[in-house]
Amino acid sequence: MGSTWRLLQLADSGFPTGGFAHSGGLEAAVQQGEVRGAPELRRFVRELLWQAGHGGLPLVSAAHGEPSELPALDARAEAFLSNHVANRASRTQGRAFLDTCARIFPSPVAPLREAARAQGLRFHHAPVFGAVLRTLDVERTDAQRLFLSLTLRGTLSAAVRLGIVGTHESHQLQHQATPLLDTVLEQCAGLGVDALAQPSPLLDLLGSTHDRLYSRLFLS
Repeated sequence: MGSTWRLLQLADSGFPTGGFAHSGGLEAAVQQGEVRGAPELRRFVRELLWQAGHGGLPLVSAAHGEPSELPALDARAEAFLSNHVANRASRTQGRAFLDTCARIFPSPVAPLREAARAQGLRFHHAPVFGAVLRTLDVERTDAQRLFLSLTLRGTLSAAVRLGIVGTHESHQLQHQATPLLDTVLEQCAGLGVDALAQPSPLLDLLGSTHDRLYSRLFLS
């Protein structure tokens, strides 16, 4: 039962991991004219969730299954994320997530953080996320669901702050995305790291322009 409460705490929008400082490439897509309103946002969310399923979930799953493999999986993420903006965002979010969890759940997570520091990890988000949730005794399927859910929620929150949709509409979109979340989870939950893929190259390309935007609200 304790793991259920921890899962709910991790899912809380007030959990201080800094994820809301990132738009997942949405800000760049807006400034490039690819996303102007709710219809384009739905398309963007669909592409982003498939990217999370194929490019992130295998690392989450592998690290959850064997946290001792975190250094190798972190190196795999470093090689896979060739987009410098996505790579930097992954490292920033992973470090923030691990540091926050180590402070809030010191007994189970602090040793993981110290080992990661000693091994010189880059702290990529997906493998760190999987290893931390395993350490917190959260079931693998719940960890996978949470990873996809947080990806969706973070992007929709960014959409609200960018003025694309309002708060109520963003939650309607989140609810409407439930079948998509189920489909992505069903198709990607069993993928191994050898299946890592970039299914949306346009999304990756747009995100890589973030540093060159005239003005920026988000870090990525």
